[in-house]
Amino acid sequence: MNAASPAASDDLPILYQDDAIVVVNKPSGLLVHRSPIDRHETRFAVQLLRDKLGRHVFPVHRLDKGTSGALAFALDKATATALAEQFAGKQVRKTYVAIVRGWPQAEGVIDHPLDAVQDAYAPTADSAPKPCRTTFRTLATVELPVRVDRYPTSRYALVELEPGEAGDVGDVV
Repeated sequence: MNAASPAASDDLPILYQDDAIVVVNKPSGLLVHRSPIDRHETRFAVQLLRDKLGRHVFPVHRLDKGTSGALAFALDKATATALAEQFAGKQVRKTYVAIVRGWPQAEGVIDHPLDAVQDAYAPTADSAPKPCRTTFRTLATVELPVRVDRYPTSRYALVELEPGEAGDVGDVV
């Protein structure tokens, strides 16, 4: 893999680090850890950060392979457990910003259950779809004079999203 690849260790910049945690800027195209979702992948954020720091790291949460953003790791088991409990207890607010094609409503809710995916790091016996509710708010829109398919122009929006589970009350709605 060459240095220009999104999985090269130089492309995993550290945003914050102290004695207990480290936060990196995960690029799109990089898995957090080994997963059946992409069995052929050979490079992972966990491995890259471990190699960069020369010590074991514990992922506290995950970002999808196609998602870029801040990714937190604990530097010891006790911190990993404490942070995992905060995520599980919904004490952590996650906000995403995305560019989407089209112009969505000013705000809204996407309520769409996600199919369960078996993961070696988070095995589950339950194969039922998991409730998933994401609130969103459109921050800006733009129309570009670029033809896409049958449309003479291209419309895009900058959207803020806050994931949750069905029944959660988000701040955006």
